[in-house]
Amino acid sequence: MLKWRISLLLGGALSILSPYLFADTLKFGDSDEITISGWLRANIQDKDYSDNEHKLKFDAAKIAVQYDANHLFGNFEYRCYQFDKLCDFSSLVDANLGYKFNENNRITLGVQEIPFGSGRGWSTSWYGGVLINAGLEDVHNLGISYSTKPFTTTKFDAAFFARDAGNYTGSSKDSSHYSANYVEPDNGNDPYVKEKNMFIVRVQQEVPLSAYPDLKLNVGSSYWYSDIENKENSETGQRNAWTLFSKIYYKNANVTLTVGKNKVSNHDDLGRNYSVIGSFDSSYNIANEGDFYTADMNYVFKDVIHGWSLTPYATYSALHKDPKYFKTSTRNVFGVQADKGHFSVATEYLLSKNDPFIGGNENSFAQGDDRGWSGLLNMLFFYNF
Repeated sequence: MLKWRISLLLGGALSILSPYLFADTLKFGDSDEITISGWLRANIQDKDYSDNEHKLKFDAAKIAVQYDANHLFGNFEYRCYQFDKLCDFSSLVDANLGYKFNENNRITLGVQEIPFGSGRGWSTSWYGGVLINAGLEDVHNLGISYSTKPFTTTKFDAAFFARDAGNYTGSSKDSSHYSANYVEPDNGNDPYVKEKNMFIVRVQQEVPLSAYPDLKLNVGSSYWYSDIENKENSETGQRNAWTLFSKIYYKNANVTLTVGKNKVSNHDDLGRNYSVIGSFDSSYNIANEGDFYTADMNYVFKDVIHGWSLTPYATYSALHKDPKYFKTSTRNVFGVQADKGHFSVATEYLLSKNDPFIGGNENSFAQGDDRGWSGLLNMLFFYNF
């Protein structure tokens, strides 16, 4: 029997809240299901550090395909962005296949999100916090992962990633990809390292709170070890990173807290205590060592007026670096999103310091910059299909 159903997902790499919207869906038989989702996005930006915006333009498009059967499953996601012209930057996000041994045990092979931190995105914001661009959050690499629930309230993930997800369409040497990874620098005078052989584990635990039925609490931790290959002298260093996180839900309120540390040895002949990472067609320097923090909160108001839901949110994220004279990078986001049917509108104000993506430069995530605080107003308009 052939049934048709389309499942439309409003969501992005950075959104925790994004709701599912349903129309006619393609479904094969009683168990095999292919779900196609995506969105088209336009935006208007106002920057206090630039005068070249203030106009509505096409911003991005997403296409995602999910396959789900009794035992087999798969995911594909691709993004197209416009900086100066249509799709002048585009990148694969996910492309993987998996096998479900049972409802509590599965294995996944291919390009997929790494099990580091509380989930794919640690904040509600579409723009995301600084840790997105620092290569610690919403990272998708090539590898194999195993996920299991040994107990009803406990989930454990273990993964090995051989390398990053590759370089796609753009103008940079090696930074045309969605995730922030170590790359060949556009400036040949900077350190050139690549990451490989990544071992990552994560445990998440639901904390029973039977006395408070409307309150839910999840806590967890994750650890990341990898080899850092210095392409200039063929020596190999290491990355050691960890996170502690918690997710708190009370009725329609949600809070996510994350703390952690990242330490990289790049075996640089000149003793430089930074390396080069790249994403979204740009490369930039980042400190080899630092502590990081994210605090995110949101509240969902359902059916506020004429079927529109409203979600205000706020995010604080920071990268506190070593050595101490490296300036702390901070990004604050205050936003609200409205959703109805196939349409969504989001408005965010970002206030950042030592941020290469908001008023800074290629050294902002390393030594820092001299600009001080920079502001960005970002308005987003979605059609979800």
